[in-house]
Amino acid sequence: MTDTDIPLEAIAAKVGTPFFLYNAAILRERMADLAQLTRAEGVQARYAMKANSNAAILKEALAAGLWIDAVSGNEVLRAKRAGFAMGAEPPVVMLTCDVFRDNGLAVVVQEGVMPNVGSPGQIRELAEAGYRGPIAMRVNPGFGHGHVQACDTGGPSSKHGIWHEDLDGPIAMARDAGLRIEGLHAHVGTGPQIREFDENMRKLADVFGALLPRFPHAVAVNFGGGIPHPYRPNAERFELEPYRAFLSHAQGMLSKLAKRSVRVEIEPGRYPVAGMASLVARVKEVKATRSNDKGPGHAFIMVDAGFNDLIRPAMYGSYHHISVVGAGAGREPEPFAVAGPLCESGDVFTRDDQEVIQPRMLPRPEPGDLLVLHDAGAYGAVMSSNYVSLGRAPQVLWDDGRATLVSRRETVEDVVRAECDEAL
Repeated sequence: MTDTDIPLEAIAAKVGTPFFLYNAAILRERMADLAQLTRAEGVQARYAMKANSNAAILKEALAAGLWIDAVSGNEVLRAKRAGFAMGAEPPVVMLTCDVFRDNGLAVVVQEGVMPNVGSPGQIRELAEAGYRGPIAMRVNPGFGHGHVQACDTGGPSSKHGIWHEDLDGPIAMARDAGLRIEGLHAHVGTGPQIREFDENMRKLADVFGALLPRFPHAVAVNFGGGIPHPYRPNAERFELEPYRAFLSHAQGMLSKLAKRSVRVEIEPGRYPVAGMASLVARVKEVKATRSNDKGPGHAFIMVDAGFNDLIRPAMYGSYHHISVVGAGAGREPEPFAVAGPLCESGDVFTRDDQEVIQPRMLPRPEPGDLLVLHDAGAYGAVMSSNYVSLGRAPQVLWDDGRATLVSRRETVEDVVRAECDEAL
């Protein structure tokens, strides 16, 4: 999606800034990629809806034939509202969480969706709640790494899953509780290098092959995710065809080892949604600090979006490409830091993963120009907050030349709606 393809100013005039803009054409293209990737018999993709759970996105995932990985009871219910089937035959929706909280356990019992347990205590809770359906078991295979250190998905420092050498107890607990383990799951992440993902998938196939004999009722193995997304300009793009071949091979190998048909599942995570969206903000000011003995000065582009809207740069030091739309767009680039409105030093979009400001080469904007933070579709709106009582930004879907508001800007009434004064 380029800045000139869509009338950003016209949309901003109607919904204000900041706002999230979703490009339906890119979304459908990525969903179609996944449908093609899993066209082989016995291979299924689950959309990890934590990446973006807006109803418009879920309906596209449903149309593409994806299943759902949910991480809360409310995500299960939102998937149900979008039209995804409940129950476990087949397990179209699976609940993967480290701890049952709020309505998570109740939703499993009431809707019959398959729980993906990551600790022995969850098996006990399911049994005590009267659940007697099938379960999946999440395994920590001893290795794995996300795109940054804060996303440690497997290995000794990861909280996720049951350690691969400690499975005997949970297997016995499930058997004694009458819970059939019909699925195995692991998530080892993409790794900071694009080809690391391939290596992790091959290693995980070997792990599943060694584990399957201990799970005689397992009919599915889930390789987790996700597929790498190129956030930086000119970054290498992950080619899907070799991955498709791997999945087909893994399905055949694991089925042969188990002497039964074993479904292979993946959770492509950010892949279908990261690149379909931008966060559009308004430039309010350009100002500078001066160098002294405490460090170098910086020129700051001040915008009306903050980490309450897009927290990934503040939390992870994540990179989002930035462009300027408006009067200043054609100027020669200069080094600028881009910062938001919050009273926090971390409210800077141009930091690295060590929290050091890394200015970007950008044209000097005029106040009133628009600034676009690209690739904000995954973990953008879903991780936004009401910090300092700001309402969450609206979400707009651009589809075939038409803009549709799919989530309005929150008002102060929305922010305080849950406040009460009730005796307990």
